[in-house]
Amino acid sequence: MLTTAADQATDPDVRPGVPARTLLLNASGEPLCVVTLHRAVVLVMTGKATVLESDGHVLHSARVQMPAPVVLVLTRYVHVPARRPVPPTRRTVLQRDDHRCVYCGSGADTVDHVHPRSRGGRHEWTNVVAACRRCNHRKADRTLHELGWQLPFLPRAPRWSVTVGGAAGHAEPAWSPYLVA
Repeated sequence: MLTTAADQATDPDVRPGVPARTLLLNASGEPLCVVTLHRAVVLVMTGKATVLESDGHVLHSARVQMPAPVVLVLTRYVHVPARRPVPPTRRTVLQRDDHRCVYCGSGADTVDHVHPRSRGGRHEWTNVVAACRRCNHRKADRTLHELGWQLPFLPRAPRWSVTVGGAAGHAEPAWSPYLVA
């Protein structure tokens, strides 16, 4: 069995820094999902995927060595049904806005409707932003115009590739060429 990132704490022969997540691409090059290192090793060992990019670390077993995969590509094309749009949930809005309050720039922990729902605002990507509790409380059910505030950017729905990286935390830097929309 190849040693993985989970074995690093107990096995002194495994080098720290082996990636715990791997980006999986379809045979066409489109991003499919993020898989664990264990799943990535299984896909490579069964011949279902090949290592497209590695970070230089090597995984060892008694008889096999392989580069630690950062990006994998499937050997056969997998048909993926049309994806539904990602809904604007608290988690996805905070990911889109990088957990920063759009009003003051501090850490955000809640979401705010730019045009308040009590005044007919809808719960959609173009009307929801990340906010800290203080700013959200100060804004309450008023519009930005009434407060004299301005947004630093126009809110919009994220690209799917942003949500792939965001689904498992922050995307690895090596993934950026493959996540371009």
